[in-house]
Amino acid sequence: MMKRLLLGSVVFALSFGVFLVSALHSSPSRAFTLKPSTPKPTSSPTPQITYFISFPGSILPDSPLWTLKAARDWVEYYTTVDPLKKAELALLFSDKRLAASEILLKNKKADVGVTTFTKGEKYLEVAFSEEEAARKGGQNTSDFLIKLATASLKHRQVTEDEILPAAPEDAKPEIIKDEFYAKDTYKSCLYILNSKGIPAPKDPFNGQ
Repeated sequence: MMKRLLLGSVVFALSFGVFLVSALHSSPSRAFTLKPSTPKPTSSPTPQITYFISFPGSILPDSPLWTLKAARDWVEYYTTVDPLKKAELALLFSDKRLAASEILLKNKKADVGVTTFTKGEKYLEVAFSEEEAARKGGQNTSDFLIKLATASLKHRQVTEDEILPAAPEDAKPEIIKDEFYAKDTYKSCLYILNSKGIPAPKDPFNGQ
């Protein structure tokens, strides 16, 4: 038993060390020019989704302290055993990174802003994957599926209303490409909710 605990501690320490080294040496893969962004046409307003996006805090990915904050999130996530709680954490990380990317882009920090947006949207996919594990384990995940579906729609709204208008022109294709995380997550939630006969949040973007 002691050997297992010791081995687990060593593996955890090594994994955490790899994470810190990776985080310290990571940087945006490309730099974007700060050309003026084309204003979004006002003829077709983006639907409003009722969902609260958590404030990301004062330490953002452009801060030297971000590595410590990200490490804290990593430890909290990987030490959580319950997959449904891990799904909630992944969604929280996604929401906060969406809000952080908006702030960064509006502060003309397009490179780190877009990178933060991409990583945050990927957490939607992680949240659904953890929900799936919880569901297969016999947990009732219906409420979380509704929440995740609503969050995915909100992410699309924020992307259309705030992220894209704040991004430079050469960054927009990457942001638009990464919208598929929210779109696919919503579709996955919709499929499961429909199979259970549970009303899902309506997609106001359908047909746009």
